[in-house]
Amino acid sequence: MFSREMYCPNCGTVAHPKTFTRGSFWVEVLLWLFFLVPGLIYSVWRLTTRYAGCRECGYSDIVPLDSPRAQAELKTLSAAR
Repeated sequence: MFSREMYCPNCGTVAHPKTFTRGSFWVEVLLWLFFLVPGLIYSVWRLTTRYAGCRECGYSDIVPLDSPRAQAELKTLSAAR
């Protein structure tokens, strides 16, 4: 889905982001089975709160690999090694 790698400032991972959906699939199924309107509301909430995050730690504020912030932090990490 994402064509470029991103940098995670939380854990230092450089990888393609993963899409995360908040909430629980099973809660959504139960709400649809027993309560139509809450099921619809919960489904809409889950779809609107999706985000692209770090595949290792799930952090949501990942930055493009070619951004100044990512370049500075990667330079610092490589100098420390």
